[in-house]
Amino acid sequence: MVPERFEPVLRELSPLAERFHTAGYRLYLVGGTVRDLLVDSGRTDFDLDLTTDARPPEIKACLEGWADAIWTQGEKFGTIGANKVNPETGETRQYEITTFRAEAYTDDSRKPHVVFADEIEVDLARRDFTVNAMALELTGAASGAGAAVPTLVDPFNGAGDLMTKTLRTPLGPEVSFSDDPLRMLRAARFIARYQLQPTDELVAAVKEMSNRLEIVSAERIRDELDKLMVLDHPTAGLWFLIENGLADQFLPELPAMQLEHDPIHQHKDVLTHSLAVVENVRPLREHPAIESGDRPEFDFRLTRLAALFHDIGKPKTRGYLEGKGTTFHHHDAVGARMTKKRLSALRYSNDDVKAITELVALHLRFHTYSMGWSDSAVRRYVRDAGPLLRELNVLTRCDCTTRNAKKAARLSRRMDELEERIDELAEAEELAALRPEMDGNSVIEHLGIKPGREVGQAMDFLMEVRLEEGLIGEDAVRARLDQWWATRT
Repeated sequence: MVPERFEPVLRELSPLAERFHTAGYRLYLVGGTVRDLLVDSGRTDFDLDLTTDARPPEIKACLEGWADAIWTQGEKFGTIGANKVNPETGETRQYEITTFRAEAYTDDSRKPHVVFADEIEVDLARRDFTVNAMALELTGAASGAGAAVPTLVDPFNGAGDLMTKTLRTPLGPEVSFSDDPLRMLRAARFIARYQLQPTDELVAAVKEMSNRLEIVSAERIRDELDKLMVLDHPTAGLWFLIENGLADQFLPELPAMQLEHDPIHQHKDVLTHSLAVVENVRPLREHPAIESGDRPEFDFRLTRLAALFHDIGKPKTRGYLEGKGTTFHHHDAVGARMTKKRLSALRYSNDDVKAITELVALHLRFHTYSMGWSDSAVRRYVRDAGPLLRELNVLTRCDCTTRNAKKAARLSRRMDELEERIDELAEAEELAALRPEMDGNSVIEHLGIKPGREVGQAMDFLMEVRLEEGLIGEDAVRARLDQWWATRT
């Protein structure tokens, strides 16, 4: 009996399966969809990846007359894509159908060499892990109505590994990781997402082969890191990267934060703290400490990455002062520079590099708030955070990992107070669009000067007035500008 949760997917694929069956080919649903259907993940937004013994020209022939559009960018790798409007939802669904294949990397190549195969078992053997090396055959037994009764193809006991929470490779891990070294990083993601326990053989292979990551492009490593960082609980995967030498290959600053506990300096393990901050960053709806009315959502991925990087400057700045203990003076500025360098090496976009680096640079700013801030200081905080204000506030809250309940509550109250003051000033002064009360053209007209450096200096002066005093009105701001100008002439 087919479980009820399989029905929507099978019903959607039934017409396509019938076409391949009629043409004499086999069609299989493979990959993450099969895995997630078996574990009853609750997902409904499946990417439907399919494989077949048909070669690309035959795949296109089976799709013609059924697909609304066919695309062939991946044809040389055996993949034909199709778009079709789902009649039940009205949404356009994208399908990828790939000929059975085996692929491998040469010792110094970043791109796989593809060879087509004739058996599904060969295709499944090249998959990364047994929990992904399963397929549902859709064309095995067509009924009179054209529907297909699916058959699970599981030559490597992936279903059993799902039940026992075991992470294994279909072939020996040395073979799998040699074929595609990125799979070692992918292991971290599956450990974190499905709480899988890697076999001893898999761990040993990762430790032995971690330096093979050097042939994998920075872009692929970056994308895999992003996928790990947005999981509900990425810490187990991050520890896997650190403990088995993978982080040393692309993010050496991470294991470098594992500072030993020192009975003299008595500092925290910076790495353990940083990973706790990462875990603290939760989607807004899940984090009671930062839920507040209609506050806008924040960029979860960027904030998680900023949490990971926020203290990477501490190892380089660690010092000791008599009476004060361990110090990390200017680790925010040093860490920002280190963050920019590492993110650039991982080929993050310029926007991502700028945003994450800025969050690292600003993450200590709030901690002077206990000394008391004027309205001017609040305005400067908002101005410096710019569009990252929400992310900065979330990061600041999550940076508190103390077990001292009173201390944690005190920090939370201070952040509540700061956000209330920001809201009050924003309502009164349009704080989100913080700028001088006069624009450049008005300055030129009022002072009777030409465009040039003096206009920029005047705007800087007016911005300082805006930050220090808020909105003072048109007459007052013009008078202040006249006074400033008089001191220069």
